[in-house]
Amino acid sequence: MVILGKITGPHGIRGQVKVFPFTECINGLMQYPKWWLSHNKKDWQIVHPTASSIHKNGLITALDEYQDRTAAAELKGLLIAIPRDQLPELSKNGEDGYYWTDLIGSNVINMRKEPLGSVINLFNTGANDVMQVQLSNGKETLIPFLEQQVIKQVDLELRQIVVDWELDY
Repeated sequence: MVILGKITGPHGIRGQVKVFPFTECINGLMQYPKWWLSHNKKDWQIVHPTASSIHKNGLITALDEYQDRTAAAELKGLLIAIPRDQLPELSKNGEDGYYWTDLIGSNVINMRKEPLGSVINLFNTGANDVMQVQLSNGKETLIPFLEQQVIKQVDLELRQIVVDWELDY
């Protein structure tokens, strides 16, 4: 399962939910007729999104299975996933691509081969994508995910990302 979003709470009185998508396009989740929901990434419940609208940086979505606010409120915090085999093939002009979820847990090193930490999250700020890195000292830092400028290499096999970033930034 590939996590593509999270339900952040109910919306209105008819069972709609607010969704924070982890997809490149805000409404990218709506191309899937079924979503799998879970708190623990193990026990999945299938739901069917029927209608959606973009609201700020998220979606307002109706689900077939939920018709009132009380039921929708119980979905707050649930992760939204899609089985990997239902995702589109990746390619960037013929080059291999990757999903953000594939980068979580990757080691981050700088151009001097100094280890910085590991990726714990990626998100979009509106201006650009950002990689959240857990440093080896336990602190966290944010690194702009700007390919060629900051991100120099992504190696999925080694689970390693090389960045043009210094330890003291």
